[in-house]
Amino acid sequence: MSGHSKWATTRHKKAAADAKRGKVFTKITKELTVAAKIGGGDPAGNPRLRTAIANAKAVSMPADNMKRAIQKGTGELPGVSYEEVTFEGYGPGGVALLIEVMTDNRNRTVAEIRHALGKLGGNLGESGCVSWMFNKKGYIVVSRDNADEEKLMALALDSGAEDMQGEEDNFVITSAPGDFEGLKKAIEDAGVALEVAEVTMIPQTFVKLEGKEAQQMIRLMETLEDSDDVQNVYANFDIPEEILAAG
Repeated sequence: MSGHSKWATTRHKKAAADAKRGKVFTKITKELTVAAKIGGGDPAGNPRLRTAIANAKAVSMPADNMKRAIQKGTGELPGVSYEEVTFEGYGPGGVALLIEVMTDNRNRTVAEIRHALGKLGGNLGESGCVSWMFNKKGYIVVSRDNADEEKLMALALDSGAEDMQGEEDNFVITSAPGDFEGLKKAIEDAGVALEVAEVTMIPQTFVKLEGKEAQQMIRLMETLEDSDDVQNVYANFDIPEEILAAG
């Protein structure tokens, strides 16, 4: 899973850079609005909103922006109505793709996703064609430089983790979604810096890619994630770290 964690780490660093030009703010604003619309504007009783607020703070979104987005969701301010849709399909080499979107124009979004997939060696599939390949999990990546393996494992398992795996540069910790917040807090309270911390979809199996297919897959992920309508892209590729680093 090292290629997976490397991509996740790269994506989080890119999100921090994107925040400087407002790209990531658009996605988080949508999530704040939809989360508040579905579960109310009080984060104490709305785990989805609580997570969205934490993500907003992580990229230094101004408090006023967060407040307005939440108020649009609760109806205190006028706002756009977004539809949540998950598309399923395939990338280069038969890689499974789950693409979560929030859009105010489904036809536009479908056309954009189909175009990106067709251009870069993929295609849309039927609903249910690949979702069975993924499990929803809490997912935390810690650099080996930032933690002692034995101490981290003991802390993680005591705090709700299901598993911890060692990779060349990182430790990868997984949990049930409901245990993620407590696990994340326990590790942070211990003074351990986190490279990645999110609830995500973890593939059950991985497709190894190299050469042209690996390059196409990287470009496809970047193209999809650059869309304002796309909130998350999950894929089961395993690309060598040196290729990801070069990309």
